[in-house]
Amino acid sequence: MFGSMGITELVLILFIVLIIFGAGKLPQLGEGLGKAIKGFKKSVHEADAIEIEAQQAQAQQPGASPAPDAGGQPTPPPGTPGSTPSSQQPPGASQPPKV
Repeated sequence: MFGSMGITELVLILFIVLIIFGAGKLPQLGEGLGKAIKGFKKSVHEADAIEIEAQQAQAQQPGASPAPDAGGQPTPPPGTPGSTPSSQQPPGASQPPKV
């Protein structure tokens, strides 16, 4: 089950965990671990479903153009001139002098 780990190693690990967390915290640790595993499995299955829905939507709308922004114009790709308006620049960023 655990590769080359034997029963002695598992008992030793359980004993160390018992010393560190105490007997009262073990049920809470088990519950938290179970919820974490359940949430992980749920998110993996939901991510697959979201990907399938997105692929189906793309297949239904071939050749769709990029979505326009709030102003009604398509947004330019990042890194192109004019892609970052001056109102969205980080504080302390200065504009180059206009000649």
